[in-house]
Amino acid sequence: MSKKRVAIIGGGITGITVAYYLQKEILASGLDCEYRLYEKSQKLGGKISTDYRNGFVIEMGPDSFLARKQSATRLAKEVGLEKELVYNGSGGAFILNNDKLYPIPGGAIMGIPTQMVPFATTNLFSPLGKLRAAGDLFLPRATDPDVDMSLGSFFRKRLGNEIVDNLIEPLLSGIYAGDIDKLSLMATFPQFHQVEQKYRSLILGMKKATPPKPKGAPKTKPKGMFLSFKRGLQSLVDGVEKYLDEEAVVKGVGLVNLEKKGEVYELTFSNGVVETFDYVVMATPHHVTEEALRNYSFVQSLADIPSTSVATIAMAFPQSAIKKDINGTGFVVSKKNDYNITACTWTHKKWHHSTPEGYALLRCYVGRAGNDAIVDWSDEEIINAVLTDLNKTMQIDEKPEFHIIRRWKDSMPQYVVGHKQRIDELKEQLQKQLPGVYVVGGSFEGIGVPDCIDQGEAVITKLKQQLA
Repeated sequence: MSKKRVAIIGGGITGITVAYYLQKEILASGLDCEYRLYEKSQKLGGKISTDYRNGFVIEMGPDSFLARKQSATRLAKEVGLEKELVYNGSGGAFILNNDKLYPIPGGAIMGIPTQMVPFATTNLFSPLGKLRAAGDLFLPRATDPDVDMSLGSFFRKRLGNEIVDNLIEPLLSGIYAGDIDKLSLMATFPQFHQVEQKYRSLILGMKKATPPKPKGAPKTKPKGMFLSFKRGLQSLVDGVEKYLDEEAVVKGVGLVNLEKKGEVYELTFSNGVVETFDYVVMATPHHVTEEALRNYSFVQSLADIPSTSVATIAMAFPQSAIKKDINGTGFVVSKKNDYNITACTWTHKKWHHSTPEGYALLRCYVGRAGNDAIVDWSDEEIINAVLTDLNKTMQIDEKPEFHIIRRWKDSMPQYVVGHKQRIDELKEQLQKQLPGVYVVGGSFEGIGVPDCIDQGEAVITKLKQQLA
């Protein structure tokens, strides 16, 4: 009997994770199969993209991953990059509101207070706003724990509008470039729902879930929450690619169409080649997946997943150009402010490896759900808009020595209310109508690097069961 064939479509972090762990199983467990990884561009990595110039290490996509999510660190160790891992520099983060930078109150976990004094003393909220947030201590649980709702509805009910608009919205919207009054609670942060169900109060629940510092423990500088690599996230992509079979990786070729032919799948590619596979892993954005599987009506539900366009703007300055230097790693912008930027990272402070001595590297973000037209502006228009915003907060009145703008069109999938149910139903129909076809990646069950790696690992578990 001939070997079973697995096609992996998409060479982003999810796709290369599937390829790496599948290849590992083939070699270690003797799985009788072979794989092909197809990527329509000329490089692997998807949204992970690191630029190297003039001694700078500049991220164009994600700049890190959460250290507490272990799958990315585990993959880094697998490919020999453990010693290249670095934590982000510690330092305060800020909220920009009414042209003023406010430190994020200490003890805030995604905006939820776990320490009363920092919230009681901050000027970010009015006395009435603080009093309303304290109402969470007395409010009952949600009446129907199984019904999805928006993040905005959930947090507004628990903590009030002022805390949401001035703190929670800029923090959470920055992750998804989305509108928290439309984003799904169950698909984005189900842990908050679980805390409410278990403890009734978010404040009390998050406080109990935060481990106290051991008494008598020596004071040490806390590690950052995020990890990257000395040569940027591109290191992880390059490290994984070195382990992949060169002949199994096909670049510059995308999938045009998938058709079920009996017990196998006929795949037509952009170079005109038609090949047959037993299993197909679609590690592509939802709109690409929908187009490739367009002959199957149930996949049209993917069209209901909206996307937002964003752009990142990296700018290098001499440190002397920043007249108002602030001790911290960056800030996010409250939605109700008249700013074009949604956030700014002081990259030279957050990632010390990124910037040569004597320079500052700033990375700003533009584009949000319902307001992403700026992404289509010219480079000069975007730079001028960004510099105008920065001058208000940091007194930068010089042009950068160089800048890099990266536009990510329709790149941020929006997990709107009902997203989890929609994806569950899609996977159920795939199992019935296209068994052996899997959909994974940032459009489905988490957009972070570890979330995508987790999805890749989960697919390998299923393939092992079928191929054994």
